[in-house]
Amino acid sequence: MKIHPLITTTEALSALCDRLATADFITVDTEFMRENTYWPELCLVQIADDKEAAAIDPLAPGIDLAPLLELLVNNEDVLKVFHAGGQDVEIIYNLSGKTPHPIFDTQIAMMAISQSEQIGYSNLVESWLGFSVDKGARFTDWSRRPLTERQIEYAIGDVTHLSKIFPRMLKRLIKTGRGEWLDAEMEKLADPENYRSDPQVVWQKIRAPSRNPAVLGRLKAIAAWRETEAMDKNIPRGRIMRDETLADVASHPPREQHDLAKVRGLSAGWKDNDIGRRLMQAIADAKPLPDAELPARAPRGAPLGKEGALVADLLKLLLKIRSREIDIASRLLARSDDLEALAAGQRKGNPLLEGWRFEQFGRDALELVEGKLAFAVVKGRLKMAHIDDIAGSGEDAPEPVVDDEDGFSPPDAGDEVADGDVAAETEAPAETGAD
Repeated sequence: MKIHPLITTTEALSALCDRLATADFITVDTEFMRENTYWPELCLVQIADDKEAAAIDPLAPGIDLAPLLELLVNNEDVLKVFHAGGQDVEIIYNLSGKTPHPIFDTQIAMMAISQSEQIGYSNLVESWLGFSVDKGARFTDWSRRPLTERQIEYAIGDVTHLSKIFPRMLKRLIKTGRGEWLDAEMEKLADPENYRSDPQVVWQKIRAPSRNPAVLGRLKAIAAWRETEAMDKNIPRGRIMRDETLADVASHPPREQHDLAKVRGLSAGWKDNDIGRRLMQAIADAKPLPDAELPARAPRGAPLGKEGALVADLLKLLLKIRSREIDIASRLLARSDDLEALAAGQRKGNPLLEGWRFEQFGRDALELVEGKLAFAVVKGRLKMAHIDDIAGSGEDAPEPVVDDEDGFSPPDAGDEVADGDVAAETEAPAETGAD
């Protein structure tokens, strides 16, 4: 593979992108800094196909990244391959207003062909290519110039190794027939809504203190105010106010600005400074959240109740067994909040009961909560079996799982968990803009 010198001019970048535009796939990675900013600062772009690779310096004087962005977001004929590419896609979106498409993420793909949960790049390389990568430049300051040869070599390795791994991984996916399992996950990665900075919706990523419309209205207003402050100042939102403090202020709003000095997580200066005045104005302008905007589920962390929690535990045990049997990461197969929703009797719209997830796991999960499946230890391994099969074989059915404290056993077919005992949780997505 040909490795080009560091690209620092628009002419060299344009020539490279013209050649890569005819490739079947390209591998892409970025290096950036965002510890002290709201918006990530792009410091380096690495790109390769199966024949050539290069690192591009976006900080070089006079360089125009238009040819690169054209290749990444407008060329639908070239597959863009990333590893754990969420932040890379975010940067591309910030620069162009679009996301790369079509897209493939090797970290996500590994979950479909192994039990690996969020495998790191170095482990990916070692498992597929059999050697360890140099991690020496991993935490370097990529904004400093000039870049060293070691930095550039390390950075380009991220895409050259990936260009060798991807074709092998694709063959494995085709052989196992699991490629279509990833379609929705890849589309989700490329969805522009994941990267759009809208102050009016960021409150949904914060753990809600209650479902009270007035509290949620203040939560929305304060979160929008904080987001706007962070964007305008280009500083991390947590530097202005942490999520826990924000939720506390929404639940227990101060009557006067001087009361802000009593709020845990805020400095005494808030009682009479400009940012404190702007916060108080945001609180004053807040309106109760309309019924149409109320969360569909209870706040994250709400208890399922004893019986519901035990049913959820059984479903999680079933998930471990099933993921081991079909060699798939349990995280890809089912999320905790979906399991708990099923334990609570919530079936409508549950991803576990749709598509390939239903075929691979959801059907068994449904039979478990309906009392049609049992667990047994067979030759030292925990397995599941249908109650009817056990009865028809003449063997004794396994003893039901019993909690010593209240004597609970899995529900019989048709049993429903009382609504008052159960509340499913909503998983809080990672904050956009956080490293």
